[in-house]
Amino acid sequence: MTTTVEQNMALVRTAYHLVESGEFDEAAQMLTENFIANVPGSPDPLHGREIWQHGTKIMKDAFPDLKITVQDMFGVGDKVTVLVHFQATHQGAFQQFEATGRQVSYRSVEVYRFEGGQIAEEWVAPDLMSLMQQISPTPVGH
Repeated sequence: MTTTVEQNMALVRTAYHLVESGEFDEAAQMLTENFIANVPGSPDPLHGREIWQHGTKIMKDAFPDLKITVQDMFGVGDKVTVLVHFQATHQGAFQQFEATGRQVSYRSVEVYRFEGGQIAEEWVAPDLMSLMQQISPTPVGH
């Protein structure tokens, strides 16, 4: 018999697969309507599926070949924690940086809370400093 924690972990894996495939609408249906995103750089939580879809589309536009590898995942109660590794090629503008064509690799620690078989809230802590260092212009003289 499948436990709720196992169902939640399977849901996260499916969501990552849909993001890799660019199926944002399908992935967004896995989120509650009042989805809450806790993201670095935002002092307050962001609300709604549309916010999530917008942020995900920005990543996929900049890194269209995004590959998401789950390194570890565990769940307790209504939460699932994931250690995830992202690899991609920087092919579009991301924040202040134009496409470099460089291969990038960075990690994230992510926690998801579930309600009624859907993802209700996320806390994401990607290593954005590492990503930015990989896509920033090479300093003069190097």
